[in-house]
Amino acid sequence: METYQIYSLTSAILFIIGIGGIFMARHFIKKIIATVIMGGGVFLSFVSFAQRDAITFADPVPHALVITGIVVAVASAALALALARRIYQLTGEETFTNDK
Repeated sequence: METYQIYSLTSAILFIIGIGGIFMARHFIKKIIATVIMGGGVFLSFVSFAQRDAITFADPVPHALVITGIVVAVASAALALALARRIYQLTGEETFTNDK
């Protein structure tokens, strides 16, 4: 098995774990962590799909997209955590409920 195949398989597993965490978890923080894990799978798939050749180097465009995506993902995760904290301060709820 080649390296890109291992990366592709790992990225698919991470994505599936993230999707499962989003649908199964009720707690805000667990959903945010699942989203970050799912994003990590997407970033790993971009890196694994980068065009590689025995003579030339890897295509730099997917790597640049991944670096930019990581910055955006960290900022959005921080925003989501701040919103979850604020929701908890206002309502006292730390899970999603449909009681109302």
